[in-house]
Formats: sequence, structure tokens, C-alpha cells
Amino acid sequence: MIAIGPLEPGDRTRWQELFEGYNTFYERTLPAETYEEKWQAFQAARTIHALCARDGGTILGITHFFQHPSTSGPDVCYLQDLFTAPEARGRGAGRALIEAVAEWARQQRCARVYWHTSEWNTTARRLYDQVAEKTPFVHYRILL
Repeated sequence: MIAIGPLEPGDRTRWQELFEGYNTFYERTLPAETYEEKWQAFQAARTIHALCARDGGTILGITHFFQHPSTSGPDVCYLQDLFTAPEARGRGAGRALIEAVAEWARQQRCARVYWHTSEWNTTARRLYDQVAEKTPFVHYRILL
């Protein structure tokens, strides 16, 4: 049975393992201080938030998200990171995490939840195509 809830202080090691797995998947590495900074921010839960999916005492997946203003209406929620352990995929953890973020966003009176993924992330996109609408927007960025 998968349960969704906040990260507890004792979850630090497992959370970092999963977050490192997420970053490795996207071929990036983060310095140790970034992990510590973000962990502290998630524990404070003021500007960015995190949830985890558990099966018993085992964390199967994590998500990170935040609310921000929109110029065209009510605030929106950006689901920035979603990762499930490879051995847990297909068990409903990712779907449950997305649903939990959507429920959190409803409670905050957000107009929508949105996220990005790589075009080549076909495993995740199979789920995303079931739970959300793919938009026609193209993503641009400037690295600073």
C-alpha cells in the first residue's frame, strides 16, 4: 500500500539517494551543499515543498514543488522534480505523488499544476499522458 506524506527528518539519507538518482538521470551533479540547502528548505516548507511515497517504511519516490504567481489569474503550482526508485516503477508511486501535489495545489487555490520533462523520457511520459494534458508550448532557457 503506497502512502504519500511529508519527508521526516530521518528520511534525509533516502531522500538524497533518490534526488541524486533523479539528477543522474538528467546527467547533472549537484554539490553537497545544494543537497543540504534544499533539504533544509523542504523541512521548513515555506517556499518549496516535498512529498514522498512510502510502502511500509520504504520511500519509493519523491516530488518537489512550489507555488508561484501567474499574471493571467490565480497562482499556479510547478512540479519541479518527480522521481521513483527504478525497482518501484509501475507500482503507482508516481501517479500518487502527482495526485497529492494536485490536491495540495487545490487547497492553495492554485489554478493549475504544470511540469516539464525531456522528450526522450518515454517511461515518465506514458504516465504523464494519462494524468495530464500535453501542452503545445516549447521550453526556452538562458543559463546564467
